[in-house]
This record gives sequence, structure tokens and C-alpha cells, in this order.
Amino acid sequence: MPYPHPVPQGVGPLAQQAMHVLYQHRLVSTRQLHQLLTPHHTRAEYLRRQLHTLRNAGLANTVGRRTSGQTELLWWLTDKGAQAVEAVGLLPQRPYRMSPEAALGPLQEHTLAGTDAGLAFVTHARRLGHECSPLDWAPEIAHYYRDDTRPGEELCLIPDAVLNYVHTDQEQRTRTMLTFFIEVDRTQMTIARLAAKLHAYAAYEQYIPQLPASRGARNSRRTATTQAWRSRYPAFPRLLLVLAGASPSHLGRRIADLRSLAASDPDLTTSNLRAGVTTLDQLTEHGPFAPVFTPILGPAQSTDAWLRPVPAAGQSPAA
Repeated sequence: MPYPHPVPQGVGPLAQQAMHVLYQHRLVSTRQLHQLLTPHHTRAEYLRRQLHTLRNAGLANTVGRRTSGQTELLWWLTDKGAQAVEAVGLLPQRPYRMSPEAALGPLQEHTLAGTDAGLAFVTHARRLGHECSPLDWAPEIAHYYRDDTRPGEELCLIPDAVLNYVHTDQEQRTRTMLTFFIEVDRTQMTIARLAAKLHAYAAYEQYIPQLPASRGARNSRRTATTQAWRSRYPAFPRLLLVLAGASPSHLGRRIADLRSLAASDPDLTTSNLRAGVTTLDQLTEHGPFAPVFTPILGPAQSTDAWLRPVPAAGQSPAA
């Protein structure tokens, strides 16, 4: 579907869609764009021509990345391209701007792995008849909170992505709105830091903010009655940890170590956090609704039971 005007002159509908994807996801490979935007085309030549049109117009730029003995192009929007997307007004404005230095920097593989995780949801949603578009997840959305274990500090939880997904059941005639926090780990964090991230999610789930005092009140602040996340989500998002960057056996040991540390954190074991861990290869091959996620808390057997939506018949709940 073409995006509404204003759009840069001479840029076709597919190139406009690519601009929005690049704006949202910052750095995306030709392969990823092909799978996101033109999966019905066996080859990506037409998409490549559209991308080169963007580059020739100064709207996008590229760097090369060596993979499997070949050079793959990675795309991002220039300032001019980002301003053109912002002028359309379809996406929330984001201050982040990619540069050649950042595109070639140490976060390159992490950024691409995050896009591959979102791509797995999009691909399997198409296969299953669910709904998840290339713009249904956004990277690095800030969530502010406080933690009783760190009194006086204003903390910020930033998931690698927040992803929205509509799970449909044709037999039950239900549509379930799902939201996920996604964290991608390429074995560059220690297990202790990963466990600390889990603790942060549990703290955010429990966090009830303080509000300014009402006029004439003696106390300077008053406490809200509900958790902060309820103003953003109808239900607390499920947390998915996606591991990559090492052999399956190494990632398996990492999962076991993470579960062990999580089980020793009383704030986690008593929380309502629904969290699971898998590998990027498993997620890509089998999809998010296959039994590929190992719950971080509780029995270690991989399952899909904690992830599957279970709506009441005839309803369309959010979860």
C-alpha cells in the first residue's frame, strides 16, 4: 500500500515502505528488507533497484558486510531520508540517526540480530494467518521505574524491542492482542548482567509511581494506585530472551546458567513475570508459537504453553 504524500519526488511505493522500515529499525540488510517487504518475489532485483533509487537521491546510504564469503549491503536512512519520513507523520519521531561509523561499529551484529528476531515473528505470522507487520515492533523504548533494592535512583529499562502481535484463531473466532519485550543476547553480556536485566523487568512490573501532591496537601508527593506499565499496556508484556552468536551447546549452557541465577533471586521467583529464552536459530526455523522457549523460571522443559494466548471463547482480550 502506498504511503500518503508528501513523499520525495520519484520514489515509488515500495521505496517509501523501505524508508519507513529503515527509519524504524535503523540498520537493515538487503536480505532482511526482501523478506520483510517482498517475500512473494523469488528474487530481490526489483527491491534492489528501489533501494538504489533511494541512495542516488541521497535518502539512504550503505555499508558492506562480509557474510558467507560474500558482501551484503546494509542500509540506513540519511538525515534527508529521516526528515522525509518524519514529514509524512506515520511513525513516532525518533532522535536516533545512523552514521557510517555506527553502521560499521560494534553494535552492528546486535542490531541485525534484533531485526532477525522481529523478522521471525513477521514470517511466521504470515504462515499462520496472524498479524504482525514490519512496523509492529520498535527498538529501544524507554520505561522509567524505581527499584526497592536501589533506593533513590531513577532507573530506565530499555528493551531491545517492544513487539505487538495479533494472534487469530479461526476455529474459535478470536483475536488476541499480544505484546512482547524482546532482549537479544549475542553472548557479549555476562550471565550476571542478563540476570540483572531480568530483575529489572520484575521491578518494573511491580513499580507504582509517586505522583505530585494535590493542591493543599501536606505531603509533597502521593502514591499512585496502579503500576506504571498499566498506562502503556493492557497486560504486562511477556519477556522473550533470544540468544545468538555462539554454538548451540554453548547457548544451552548459557540458558542453564541463567535459569540457575534467576532461581536464586527472590524478587524474580515471587514476581508475575512471564519470561522465556530461546536461540535465534530456533526462533527463525520454528517460529514463536512452537515449543522452542525454555521458561526462565520453573520447569526447564521447552514449551509453548506459557506463550500461547488462551482467550475466552468469542472474546478478543489483550495479553
